[in-house]
Amino acid sequence: MKVSQDMTGDRDDVPVPGQPQWPRDVDLHRVWLGVAAEVWRRRPGIVERLAGRTLRSPGLARVLVTTPSLLIGWVIASAVVLAAGVFATLETGMPLVALLAPAVAAAGVAYAYGPGIDPAWELSQSMAVSDRMVLLVRVVAVFALNAALGVAASAASGTAAAVTFGWLVPMTAVSALALAAATVTRSASAGVAAGLAAWAITVLLAHSASGQLITAVASSVLVAPYLAVAAACTAVVWFATTRIHKESHER
Repeated sequence: MKVSQDMTGDRDDVPVPGQPQWPRDVDLHRVWLGVAAEVWRRRPGIVERLAGRTLRSPGLARVLVTTPSLLIGWVIASAVVLAAGVFATLETGMPLVALLAPAVAAAGVAYAYGPGIDPAWELSQSMAVSDRMVLLVRVVAVFALNAALGVAASAASGTAAAVTFGWLVPMTAVSALALAAATVTRSASAGVAAGLAAWAITVLLAHSASGQLITAVASSVLVAPYLAVAAACTAVVWFATTRIHKESHER
């Protein structure tokens, strides 16, 4: 026996407590199909196929290669910024690459994950892979790429080895801060602003204390604070992604 909606009171126009109310003229099924079509419309390239074999997940590989800060335009922009740092270093003798690398990496990491950032976000929410795995794969890839660009730029500028690798620790801290801010606020722009502001303040404070800009990346005294910041921000990201995951499954 079929029970009508009028008998049960289960009608589309009656709000249900605890459930999000969508506009009646919005076809969510078509929206989802549009998202899936946008993500899967092109065939996998060489990089994506290699990533799929390495990660053993074609879906995770597609989410990785659609990371905004791994797209060719973003990579070229990052390379141009670091190349400008190389020329400035060669002209002035000041290792500007070491100061630019953490900022560039922070911007890239902030745009690696989150709603409203890329079409693969909704796809990642429906995958069997956890949100944190998507986050980990994307952040590691973005960080590794920016670290490689930074090392190459440092080598091209003739920067001393100690300075070349000295910015890797602050890069980790600033990137973690940017990611934490982006995840908590769900805004990549907020993450970029937080990361760049924090790094600028750090460089200026180090300069005021020692008289040298390079102190922010060359001082061993700052290593422990950098690592502490990175660990704290990682914990923030962990709890923030837990909240996002719960909210997405309650909808």
